[in-house]
Amino acid sequence: MDLNSASTVVLQVLTQATSQDTAVLKPAEEQLKQWETQPGFYSVLLNIFTNHTLDINVRWLAVLYFKNGIDRYWRRVAPHALSEEEKSTLRAGLITNFNEPINQIATQIAVLIAKVARLDCPRQWPELIPTLIESVKVQDDLRQHRALLTFYHVTKTLASKRLSADRKLFYDLASGIYSFACSLWNHHTDTFLQQVSSGNEAAVLSSLERTLLSLKVLRKLTVNGIVEPHKNMEVMGFLHGIFERLKQFLECSRSIGADNVCRDRLEKTIILFTKVLLDFLDQHPFSFTPLIQRSLEFSVSYVFTEVGEGVTFERFIVQCMNLIKMIVKNYAYKPSKNFEDSNPATLEAHKIKMAFFTYPTLTEICRRLVSHYFLLTEEELTMWEEDPEGFTAEETGGDSWKYSLRPCTEVLFIDIFHEYNQTLTPVLLEMMQTLQGPTNVEDMNALLIKDAVYNAVGLAAYELFDSVDFDQWFKNQLLPELQVIHNRYKPLRRRVIWLIGQWISVRFKSDLRPMLYEAICNLLQDQDLVVRIETATTLKLTVDDFEFRTDQFLPYLETMFTLLFQLLQQVTECDTKMHVLHVLSCVIERVNVQIRPYVGCLVQYLPLLWKQSEEHNMLRCAILTTLIHLVQGLGADSKNLYPFLLPVIQLSTDVSQPPHVYLLEDGLELWLVTLENSPCITPELLRIFQNMSPLLELSSESVRTCFKIINGYIFLSSTEFLQTYAVGLCQSFCELLKEITTDGQVQVLKVVENALKVNPVLGPQMFQPILPCIFRGIIEGERYPVVMSTYLGVMGRVLLQNTSFFSSLLNEMAHKFNQEMDQLLGNMIEMWVDRMDNITQPERRKLSALALLSLLPSDNSVIQDKFCGIINISVEGLHDVMTEDPETGTYKDCMLMSHLEEPKVTEDEEPPTEQDKRKKMLALKDPVHTVSLQQFIYEKLKAQQELLGEQGFQSLMETVDTEIVTQLQEFLQGF
Repeated sequence: MDLNSASTVVLQVLTQATSQDTAVLKPAEEQLKQWETQPGFYSVLLNIFTNHTLDINVRWLAVLYFKNGIDRYWRRVAPHALSEEEKSTLRAGLITNFNEPINQIATQIAVLIAKVARLDCPRQWPELIPTLIESVKVQDDLRQHRALLTFYHVTKTLASKRLSADRKLFYDLASGIYSFACSLWNHHTDTFLQQVSSGNEAAVLSSLERTLLSLKVLRKLTVNGIVEPHKNMEVMGFLHGIFERLKQFLECSRSIGADNVCRDRLEKTIILFTKVLLDFLDQHPFSFTPLIQRSLEFSVSYVFTEVGEGVTFERFIVQCMNLIKMIVKNYAYKPSKNFEDSNPATLEAHKIKMAFFTYPTLTEICRRLVSHYFLLTEEELTMWEEDPEGFTAEETGGDSWKYSLRPCTEVLFIDIFHEYNQTLTPVLLEMMQTLQGPTNVEDMNALLIKDAVYNAVGLAAYELFDSVDFDQWFKNQLLPELQVIHNRYKPLRRRVIWLIGQWISVRFKSDLRPMLYEAICNLLQDQDLVVRIETATTLKLTVDDFEFRTDQFLPYLETMFTLLFQLLQQVTECDTKMHVLHVLSCVIERVNVQIRPYVGCLVQYLPLLWKQSEEHNMLRCAILTTLIHLVQGLGADSKNLYPFLLPVIQLSTDVSQPPHVYLLEDGLELWLVTLENSPCITPELLRIFQNMSPLLELSSESVRTCFKIINGYIFLSSTEFLQTYAVGLCQSFCELLKEITTDGQVQVLKVVENALKVNPVLGPQMFQPILPCIFRGIIEGERYPVVMSTYLGVMGRVLLQNTSFFSSLLNEMAHKFNQEMDQLLGNMIEMWVDRMDNITQPERRKLSALALLSLLPSDNSVIQDKFCGIINISVEGLHDVMTEDPETGTYKDCMLMSHLEEPKVTEDEEPPTEQDKRKKMLALKDPVHTVSLQQFIYEKLKAQQELLGEQGFQSLMETVDTEIVTQLQEFLQGF
């Protein structure tokens, strides 16, 4: 592409590509895409985005195309890679002038230079760093800033490389420029501090911006670029100097007010100082050891004493708390139980920690955390009143401890209390003692103090296990507080029920549960929404607890379920509805079938909620989870939900519908439990299976559930299901068997095995295309035992339960192997006997014995030749299934089942599903469970004897090992 002639054309097309008119935009984008691989195109783009007279939008687009081109075509091995000559020209052009006037474009140019540096610096671009260093020294403000911005992005990118050779290059670079970076940062910092008092906002902001950028460079060099930094005086000098600089910058915040344009940049710089310390501690814990004392002194003084008053701000306090927390919890600073085995560096750090965290210091931190930071603020109380659901969401903000003050203070309290519980337990107990009895509702401060102390007791529940008689405290103190219904007491009602939830799995006597359930019923009717939501959370923790007893809960079930449902209807936020649905799901799951009388209202409401949540896939996931537990609780009665349930399953498992990305996992689980609890097949339930074929192609974690669903259909209605879907399913299975794992093959084969078990006539016909593959696998001695075991299980079913189909299959395979049928049968029996040890399931072992015995009586010389092996397997089978009656000394087949056997279901066990019942009925028709192996062997041997005569039969028995014959005779006594 000729630069002179092409520039005008490319500029014109770029201009069209910024158009809002798609008729102009689309052709322009297509043209630019074609030019991406043309030599000279990126040189034209460079000329365009460095021409400051052109339209900003056009230049911005040119930069983006250039940046994307680096990702695609800069590497030498890339298709259509740029030539080395053009790349050399481009590298030179990129660092000729650092004078871009538009901030956003300047940032993009800095990023694209960094992208090139990642690939080429320093080997192909040795002049980059020296050029940047020279450019940041110039007096021109704009050039200096742009060079510094580029310097930062290049350093950041090079620091992120992880290969050892790249790390070595960055170490070399860092050691070469560290002194310069330090002096640059000190220069800009001193300039800023001198200008703060000048009142010139523009000058202050300019120098502060340079201070921030130079500190960002220094952060990357310090954390990622120095080997053994504790041995480098310059590095340690910089780190020690951070605390003094922090003090200076915090004092500056007094003169730079909240409405000053510099305030945001100042706070960012202060936070960046703390990030340097946190990152260094994270990456170099032992090099950080000399900084432990200073870090703790600084953080504690600003966070827990009056030193920080008037200068600290929330994000800074959070960072200081994180620094304390990381030092307290750091694994590198924890000595072994045997001190002598500990690393000397660990012992040194531990000694510094112990010297700092004295009793007075720990006591002050604990008291300050509880009495200051745990207090509900005016802003939080206002939010409680104006947006109760928003307040609840803020309180349960998940993994936000790094960034938000309240979660951060609570995590710090937990960590310090855990580490120094012997010191702090008496302090917290003393705070508890001062708060006995009810609190005056007119004294809001006293109410908030008690709320904060109760919060601490809840957070430290596991540490206080041996120190607090919670059962007595619950009866004498907490329960009466829950009964104070005054509106101003609501923070304590909410806190107390939360506190009980924290202790429920720690120490709470089972006998007290009914009293708690009574209190929960009352609080679910509280006038305050926040209290009701918190009560629902504690209810979930209670029913989830290991010591939960259904019999204690049932008297309160109807009331609680009704009140929870009312709460679900009342709340409006998606997250809150999800939370309440989750509580309802837990209740349904724990009480199971006992829920049936009370779910009518919920069943009627869920279709409406599903419709309303069309744009909220996570809420729909919560609805799916609730439906799963509802179906399990309703059992066969869940059929009444099908008009709503089946379309939900249809949508959730249809991979052509966008929501399936969120809903698929829960949708498949719902589909499965629906089948398991279905009393009979319906046309609609059968029709949903059309979704299955694409699901089997996903090869995801969901495929295992898909196989369970297929088995569910086979158990539910094998004839209708196989006649409708077996052909397509067989095609899918044939494809799957070529490419899936051993475990996946077994899942496929188990479906075939179940189909043969349920429907011995139709099953082999429907899966006929797969059976030759299985036969071949047996003959050729499949190497994976678990696959071979399943092969033999499938073939055992065919041989035992559909002899005519086995004969036709044997005939087909004889033609394929170009062998006689008898010879092939002999090979199969021989391999079966040889690989019998691959079969570990007793049912399959008995099946193998029954299947091979079914070949008798026979005058076929091949079968007689394998007679010894058949008898060996039969005796092995007898050892597997026969149990001796100690009273009579006779043997019986332990796998035999009868209609009279009804297993008793204990209170803790779930009642059998409809599928469990179907499996039981199937077992009552299965030869493995209805035919006595002992009787079967006797009858087959007797028939063989009658066929051959006494002498011939004796000759046959002489081929069997005498020890095996003796064992056989012992098993057959009495016949």
